[in-house]
Formats: sequence, structure tokens, C-alpha cells
Amino acid sequence: MAAWSLDALLWGGFAIILLAAFNKVDLPNIVNIFSNSENMRNYGRDFLNPDFTNWKPLVGQMWLTVQIALWGTFLAVFLAVPLSLMASRNLSPSWLVWPVRRFMDLLRSIPDLVIGTLFIVAVGLGPLAGVLAIGLNTAGVLAKLFSEAVESIDKGPIEGVKATGAGRLHEIAWGVIPQVAPLWTSFALYRFESNSRAATILGLIGAGGIGQVLFESLQAFEYRTVSMIAIIIVVAVTLIDMLSQAMRKRLL
Repeated sequence: MAAWSLDALLWGGFAIILLAAFNKVDLPNIVNIFSNSENMRNYGRDFLNPDFTNWKPLVGQMWLTVQIALWGTFLAVFLAVPLSLMASRNLSPSWLVWPVRRFMDLLRSIPDLVIGTLFIVAVGLGPLAGVLAIGLNTAGVLAKLFSEAVESIDKGPIEGVKATGAGRLHEIAWGVIPQVAPLWTSFALYRFESNSRAATILGLIGAGGIGQVLFESLQAFEYRTVSMIAIIIVVAVTLIDMLSQAMRKRLL
């Protein structure tokens, strides 16, 4: 009975929040989708007729976006590994775990666009701002995932290495890393997929890549170019996803 009451309270509260938010999220105006049908038809006509004349420069910009995501993910992994080890309760003392975890929360909670704007002010417009923004935000996410993987490892290998008289770094290198490396790699590959999309959004604030071209095309109402860009993004993300899945299957 108590369990049923708790479920009813949780789901009832969820339903109440949905109803309370109905007007807040402007759902009554959904009818405008049908009332502005002429505008939708004009946009749809151009969007379904992509302009293939200048596809090569767009592919080059998409490749730049992928490189931004790749470098951002690499920097994130570089930062996340030591952070995750310091944030793991089975490896580090509580006085170190708490501040490191709060720092990780800070990295995750600040949106990419805000961090990207900060770095644009610091280093100027261009891909570097995007790389640094993705690197910091993703470091917070990966550090949390990495630390959870470390906390779930088998203590046996660590005890075995410790029994040989090895130091703390040897325990981590031979007792921890071999157990978590496949899972860490899988997490990093997944975040690389996500960062390929995030790098596109960062282009809207001048961080380089195809997102910047997309923003300029939208401002100029060049919807045929927008359609071509959307196709390139979909194809690129799909290829990255397929490659990532193949690599994860070999690791796990």
C-alpha cells in the first residue's frame, strides 16, 4: 500500500506539473502551425529543394566542425581522467572528493554557448573558442561518468598490485585503468558523437564550422542553402555514429 501511494504521489505530481506548465510553454499557440500554412508552404518548398551548387565548401566547413568536436573531446578526456580519479570515493579521501565533484558540477552546468562566448572574448572568433568550450563542458560530463565506472570496479586487482609493494600510481595504472579503459573509451566515443552536433550550435556564436554558415544562411533567408547544410550535417553525424558503434562493439 505504501509503495502504491508513493507511485501515485510521484506520477500525480508529474501530471500536475505538466498541466501547470501547459500555458507557460505556450502550447495553446500550436494552432499557428496550421493557421500560417502559407508561410510553411513557402519555407517547405525551398527547404525541399536544396541548392547543390556550392556543396564542396559546405562539406569543408562540416569537416572543420568535426575537427572542433574531435579536439574538444580529446581535451575533455585529458581533463576528465585525473578529475575522475580524484572524485572516486574508493580511491580518494572525502576531503578531496567533495570539492572535485562540485567543480565537475560547475563544468557541466554552464551551457556550451556561455563558455563559448567567454572564450570568444578571450581568444577571438574562430574554431579555438569552440574547442575550448566543448572541452570544458564535456570534461565535467566525462569526469562524472569515468568516476562512476571507477567506483564500480573489482577491488581484487588493486589489492593484488598493492601486495607487490607497488605505489599508488602503479595501483591505478595496473589495477584500475585496465578495468575501466573499455568503458571510458565507449563514453568518450559517445560524447564525440554529441559534440559533433554541439560544435554546430557553437558556430552560431562565431566559433567556426558549419554552424556559422548555417546561421548566416538563416539570416539571409537562403532556405535552399539551409537545406543543403542540414543534409550534410545529417550525413556526417550518421557516419560518425556508425563508426562509433563499430568501435564500441570491438571494445565491449
